[in-house]
Amino acid sequence: MNERFTMESAPVLDAASSSAHEPPQPLREAVEAAMRRYFEHLDGSQASDLYAMVMAEVEAPLLTCVMDHTDGNQTRAADVLGLNRGTLRKKLKQYGLISDAP
Repeated sequence: MNERFTMESAPVLDAASSSAHEPPQPLREAVEAAMRRYFEHLDGSQASDLYAMVMAEVEAPLLTCVMDHTDGNQTRAADVLGLNRGTLRKKLKQYGLISDAP
């Protein structure tokens, strides 16, 4: 049977910074909680470029974990991520996860 992976069917992820007292949270809930904390800490200051900031904060560790999971195999990692391999290489370079050398 070919089951499609969705966030709803995903296993619960443990945030590296969660304490031993908190149960693991699904990714969506962890992001929402982090964003609420971020806005609380702004204390009236204006946020800017929030989308780019959040994507950069999430994308780099996502790529690192997927590359670890696939033992550095970029073709498998691209498949796991649902990206074109060229797009994956561009993102890996962007975050300094691979060198620019061919």
